[in-house]
Amino acid sequence: MKNTVVTFQEAKEKGEKLSMLTAYDYSTAKLVDEAGINSILVGDSLGMTMLGYENTLSVTMEDMIHHTAAVTRGAKNALVVADMPFMSYQTSVYDAVVNAGRLIKEGGAQAVKLEGGKEFCEHIRAIVNASIPVVAHLGLTPQSINAFGGFKVQGKGQAQAQKLLDEAKAVQEAGAFAVVLECVPEKLAAHITKTLAIPTIGIGAGAGCDGQVLVYQDMLGLFSDFKPKFVKCFGNIGEAMKEAFRNYDNEVKAGTFPAAEHTFKIDDTIIDKLY
Repeated sequence: MKNTVVTFQEAKEKGEKLSMLTAYDYSTAKLVDEAGINSILVGDSLGMTMLGYENTLSVTMEDMIHHTAAVTRGAKNALVVADMPFMSYQTSVYDAVVNAGRLIKEGGAQAVKLEGGKEFCEHIRAIVNASIPVVAHLGLTPQSINAFGGFKVQGKGQAQAQKLLDEAKAVQEAGAFAVVLECVPEKLAAHITKTLAIPTIGIGAGAGCDGQVLVYQDMLGLFSDFKPKFVKCFGNIGEAMKEAFRNYDNEVKAGTFPAAEHTFKIDDTIIDKLY
């Protein structure tokens, strides 16, 4: 069954958990989709996992459209959400609507995600008024890494916890249909989840959220530059790939690949007549 903003809300109301994974290309999106994952996030995390940047700040709209279009060609049932990259919406409400529209029109996404709370409620409201579903993103927002002074858990103090709850209520009121909570203490995330009428998607926010999201390279052991505490490896695919690459390298250099079954034949008389 096709996942939509409506089925997300129905899952919240029924107490059914939602699954989300990142994907950035057709082949991976197809596999994620066929596994039954509810939603695919084309995250600006592609800056690190696909393009080798140190953070997400260098990712462009063109990067996001390119990868989103590839994902939407592979996903048939998962709800595809595309990240709005750094400075694609912060500059003005007008820019926010235009760039959100590009991700839908050119990238084929069914929803967009943007980081930030009250300061971007006007942007969220305008995008929603343009008939584009919005996922909000609160807590640790990677595009604000320089302001935060690094990757740190958010909302641990009384004032910070109250601010995070207020921000969640504000983005819901602005029209977001879901909110990602990243690196938030488990009990605070659970409280926010109970307070909101819309689904929460946690990443490093505990099991009390309505759903979970992970970067697929992290949960498959494909990305080894760093491993956040909240990541569980569900399959050591990275090591399996390296072993396959080594086997290929060895067989090529030993001359055992390609073997006869991997080659095409031609009549010897044709070769004999060549000059």
